[in-house]
Amino acid sequence: MSVYSTLQDFVAAPRAANSLRLLSFNMQVGIQTGGYHHYLLRSWQHLLPSKQRQTALSHIANIVSPFDIVALQEADGGSWRSQHLNQVQNLAQQADFPHWYQQINRNLGKLAQHSNGVLSRLPAQHIERHNLPGLLPGRGLMILKYGHGPEAVIVAVTHLALGKKTQFSQLDYLVEAVADYKHLIIMGDLNQEAEILLNQSPLKRLNLHPVDAGLQTYPSWQPQRGLDHILVSDSLVLNRVAVINHPCSDHLPVAAEIFLPGPH
Repeated sequence: MSVYSTLQDFVAAPRAANSLRLLSFNMQVGIQTGGYHHYLLRSWQHLLPSKQRQTALSHIANIVSPFDIVALQEADGGSWRSQHLNQVQNLAQQADFPHWYQQINRNLGKLAQHSNGVLSRLPAQHIERHNLPGLLPGRGLMILKYGHGPEAVIVAVTHLALGKKTQFSQLDYLVEAVADYKHLIIMGDLNQEAEILLNQSPLKRLNLHPVDAGLQTYPSWQPQRGLDHILVSDSLVLNRVAVINHPCSDHLPVAAEIFLPGPH
């Protein structure tokens, strides 16, 4: 199974019955980054409006539209830099998602509203929003419950800190929050490679599918590190997973297709 795929190839594959297509994407507030030099030349876009941002959102809408549940990191909640546009809501509208959910993790008022978001074609029955531990505030965890009873599917969306010690503290919090659930999906920019996450971090206490070491997502123009993940409990059948080779941020999106519990 190839770990890299074009968007067209991933969605063109026959759709399995009773399945979900998932995508996780650090969208970098709609800043198009194609090299390290853009961190300097386009750094002002983290604080100021840009005409290019709406074009970037249109590209992102095209990427997310074929999927059922999309986890977004580094979205803006509607501040000056995004021209007061709630990017999660805007992407839901452009890509025709009937449901969208948001967590503002770091609220700088009119200047910036750093957010995680979820676009969903299914309604979540329950949503929790948690602040994660850390030296600095601003990292959050969203937990969404789909379905009822023991066969409900739980989706945890997060964007972890950069430091390994803080990451492990945040993952310990996450594991405690979801430990009682059977069917679990963890999506987000975890800022860490899968080998460390699954074998050294608190995530090793969960029964998660192994991850191909070749799923490298950062930097988007020359991927060398696998920082973005869709981790799935072994109670769910993981049909396929791939990095979508469609640069539109400094991270590449990662996609997966899973089978839902029950007959398929």
